[in-house]
Amino acid sequence: MKRASFRLQPVLELRRTQERTAALAAARAASTAADADRQATERETALAGAVLPSSLSSGEFVATMTLFRLAADDASAARSLAVASAEQAELVRMQWTEAAQRTKGLERLQERHRAAMDAAEASAEERAVDDLVTGRAGRAGSHDDQDGDAPWTE
Repeated sequence: MKRASFRLQPVLELRRTQERTAALAAARAASTAADADRQATERETALAGAVLPSSLSSGEFVATMTLFRLAADDASAARSLAVASAEQAELVRMQWTEAAQRTKGLERLQERHRAAMDAAEASAEERAVDDLVTGRAGRAGSHDDQDGDAPWTE
């Protein structure tokens, strides 16, 4: 007997592909966020470790303070980028979760379909066995009525 195919199989395959794509995007976004956080931490650490020389002329002092200010702006921008990257990674992870949930729903439908098909096959097999047994008992009873035994189906 030919088994009925799961009609939503192409949709399930598409959803699985979408889930894999979303998983890859989530991994890339998480990696990007981790890199941005590492760079921001390095810049903040470098800025915190900077020491102002003790004897500077007024021009050197202004130039050094300007460089410190630029380094602080750079560290702040790096931290902002790290925060934005982390937020983006969270959004991409949520999209991956949604894709996985859609796939899981179709997989549950596929499992129900398989279970229904297995139950139908078992029922058909049981009916076939019952028909064979019932048919033999009827034939045996009609040919061997001389025994006086009644067929079990009566």
